[in-house]
Amino acid sequence: MPRTLVNELYQQMSLPVMSAPMFIVSGPELVIAQCANGIIGSMPALNARPQSMLAEWLTTIKSQLADLKQREPGRTIAPYAVNHIIHKTNDRLQEDLATCADHQVPLIITSLRAPSDVVDTVHAWGGKVFHDVTTLRHAQKALEAGVDGLILVCSGAGGHAGTLSPFALLAEVRKIFDGPIALSGAISRGQDILAARAMGADFAYMGTRFIASQEACAQEDYKQMLVNAQASDILYTPYFSGIPANYLKPSVVASGLDPNELHTLKPGTSDFGAKHSKVWRDIWSAGQGVGSIDKVLPVANIVDDLKQAYLHALEGLDDRFQASQTCQ
Repeated sequence: MPRTLVNELYQQMSLPVMSAPMFIVSGPELVIAQCANGIIGSMPALNARPQSMLAEWLTTIKSQLADLKQREPGRTIAPYAVNHIIHKTNDRLQEDLATCADHQVPLIITSLRAPSDVVDTVHAWGGKVFHDVTTLRHAQKALEAGVDGLILVCSGAGGHAGTLSPFALLAEVRKIFDGPIALSGAISRGQDILAARAMGADFAYMGTRFIASQEACAQEDYKQMLVNAQASDILYTPYFSGIPANYLKPSVVASGLDPNELHTLKPGTSDFGAKHSKVWRDIWSAGQGVGSIDKVLPVANIVDDLKQAYLHALEGLDDRFQASQTCQ
């Protein structure tokens, strides 16, 4: 049944949030902290370098979460996910999948191409596959490949975001799929999580908010830039990776580039001015929800704040509805 997986995941979570796997930023410490606080933590397999380190990371995640569960049997500990780039340029894919099979990774997130030749492999060890999509056509192809859930990467999301409004894409996808859906796009607050669920999503998909956490591998300057940024500081451009993505303008300027002159560059080139800056390492990604981030906190505090805001917003909606009924 399509809703069975949703219910199973809810039983292992304290808040309906999946963390996005962020290149360079997400590592074992962040994943463990997220899962330990009841949300699905994730990381890209490619963050583990060399490839042999992936096994070490997965062992660390599993053992530390198991130890925590033994010490605190009543604690809600969410499952974790590993992201794989399904593209011919990823020459590690088969090795990384084999490592995930050895560790029985519960959730796999796939990106860039419909994972037709990956789904059966993951299902064979009992894992589930969620796939990133930015359009209805991408969603249809992923469902044809047999994925278990979809992640709708909408306008305003950090990294390689789509251009469609979450209202538009979610409504279209819900016409063809009743299974698990995570929604992304400028989601930074507990109120946003509630809005995503009210629209018909099962999970909010959040990345940027967790870059500004103590456990994230991001540089301190990156974290502080997020705290200082507003939505107007986000630049959507294909000129760094060849695929349109959202970046922090101040990081572009710090790399010796003029954001207004990027159109003169060839998309996806590696030479970006005198400093030869590298995308992700020097030119930093973020979503449009940065204006809601005002400090760097431990993951436990972030999740607690999100939970309290989520519950407060839910109660507030009920109060406002009742008040409006009284005024009629």
